[in-house]
Amino acid sequence: MPKQTVEGNQAGQYDKVIKENLEVTLPVIIRHVLGLYIAHSEELPDDIQHTKERKPDALKKVTDTAGRTYVLHVEFQIADEKEMVYCMAEYSVMLMRKYQLPVKQFVIFLPDTTPVMPTFFDTENHQFRFTLIRIAEASYKLFLRSERPEVKMLGILANFETEDIYGAVKSIVDQVHAFNPGDFAESRYFKQLRIFVQLRAEIEQQFEKAMETVSKFFREEKDFLYRKGEVKGIEKGFIKGIEKGIEKGIEKGREERDLEIVTNLIIEFGLSDEQAAAFAKVPVSFVKSVRESLTT
Repeated sequence: MPKQTVEGNQAGQYDKVIKENLEVTLPVIIRHVLGLYIAHSEELPDDIQHTKERKPDALKKVTDTAGRTYVLHVEFQIADEKEMVYCMAEYSVMLMRKYQLPVKQFVIFLPDTTPVMPTFFDTENHQFRFTLIRIAEASYKLFLRSERPEVKMLGILANFETEDIYGAVKSIVDQVHAFNPGDFAESRYFKQLRIFVQLRAEIEQQFEKAMETVSKFFREEKDFLYRKGEVKGIEKGFIKGIEKGIEKGIEKGREERDLEIVTNLIIEFGLSDEQAAAFAKVPVSFVKSVRESLTT
């Protein structure tokens, strides 16, 4: 998944989720998204190095049900990169050279937009093309048929067809939540689902609403009175802290001033405890404590 034109941290999040779940999700993607019938497959090393190194998202040597053996190369893409066709061409040549087999290549576009990236070039000396597939064109229901939450999550990127958007999103949230009935907001599945939702800004509101039905955390965060009370509590605590700090500062300053005055009255003017207390307007006990400290 080339990331040159996408912010590194954001692209890295999507890439991490795809990589973590690929072993589970790839068979479903191959069958239902790519439309390939594979009888046998074996993993291939994902480092292709000759003059430069490339790391494909998914790379397998497969034999389909018709007996054809080839290298299957799949990339998951979030950026609409015009240079993608050249990246895929580089992959293709290096894979053919290394494995001496035909190569089938697919780019699966994850955002719910229509990419305009070129998928082929035809020059005097070179012809090349790859297949570009929008996951948003696949039905979300085919992902919900899976027993695995990693696959179900892909439904959030798919086509909700004529379904009510909230109903579709809630079905996905409910089914993924079923695998983590505890604190869903802290679960791995929720965090990954949340990352996918960032690719579809138009469903964020429905997603938040669906999360409120399964997570106490979301109910509290969304509750106006809860948030208002929390803000007021913070404000009150902050103001009270400032007031206490000011009071302590004034009190400390007053004590230092009284100490200096009483010390001078005792040493410079030789006043008695009662006289010094009356002059400085402090308790006699304070004067006595100052006098004791001067004699120790």
